[in-house]
Amino acid sequence: MKKIKITQVRSAIDRPKDQKATLRALGLRKMHQTVEKVATPQIMGMVAKVSHLVKVEEV
Repeated sequence: MKKIKITQVRSAIDRPKDQKATLRALGLRKMHQTVEKVATPQIMGMVAKVSHLVKVEEV
């Protein structure tokens, strides 16, 4: 399956609880932290929800 790299580029401060929870569920806890995930429909939906806070690259 295809893998993606997700990097948090904007802060979660002053964001709704659901967006903070989505970042946590993706494994992002700090600014400029990067995680690698398999591009499943569930992960892509989570990325879409916080797309304004993260940068996504295909691996």
